[in-house]
Amino acid sequence: MKARDYRRAAWEKLRGKWGVMAIATLIYALILGACGALSLIYIGGFAALFLTGAFALGLAIMALAAARKQEVRAAQLFDGFKNYGSSLALYLLIAIFTALWTLLFIIPGIVKAYSYSMSWYILADNPQMGANEARKRSMELMRGNKWRLFCLHCSFIGWLLLCILTLGILTLWIAPYLQTAQAEFYRDLIAERDAGGTNPPAAAPLQ
Repeated sequence: MKARDYRRAAWEKLRGKWGVMAIATLIYALILGACGALSLIYIGGFAALFLTGAFALGLAIMALAAARKQEVRAAQLFDGFKNYGSSLALYLLIAIFTALWTLLFIIPGIVKAYSYSMSWYILADNPQMGANEARKRSMELMRGNKWRLFCLHCSFIGWLLLCILTLGILTLWIAPYLQTAQAEFYRDLIAERDAGGTNPPAAAPLQ
C-alpha cells in the first residue's frame, strides 16, 4: 500500500464519523490549550505532562475503532485514562529517548520519533503490555518502514496548508484524518508481520 491508499481507506472509514472525531479533537485541543494558558504559573505545565499520554492513547483508540469500522464515540478520548500508568510512562519514555537522540543531532531525533510512532496503537491493542515493551515493539514494526510513514505524512502537506489558511479550524477534521490514516498504516504493518514479511512477531502476539 502507498500513501494514497492509506488516505483513501481512512477517508472512506471516517464517513459518518467526522463529526464525532472533530468534537473529540476540539475537546483535546481545548484541554491542552487551557494547560498552555496556565503554564505561566507552572500548574498548566504539570497538567499537560500528566494528561498528554492518556489523551494520546485515547486518540489512538478512536482511530483504530474508525479504521476497523467499529463504533466511535467522543467519550473514547478519555479511555486512555483506563490505562493511565502505562500511557504516562510511555509518553515520558518517548519524550526522554527522543530528546536524548535529538541532542546528538536533529535527524537522529526525528528517526527515533518515527521508530516510536506505533507505540500508542500497540498499547491500545495490548493494554496489558508495559510501556517500554510497547516502545520496543514499535521499533520492531517500524524497522524498514520509517520512510513509508514519512511519505504518508508528506502527502498531508496540502491539507496542513489549508489548516493554516483556515486559521486552524480545519485541523479539527484533518487531525483525525491523519490519525486514522496512521491507524491504517499500523494495521498494514501487522498484516505484513502476520504474513511472515519483514516484521516477524515478537514474544507476545499483537491483535
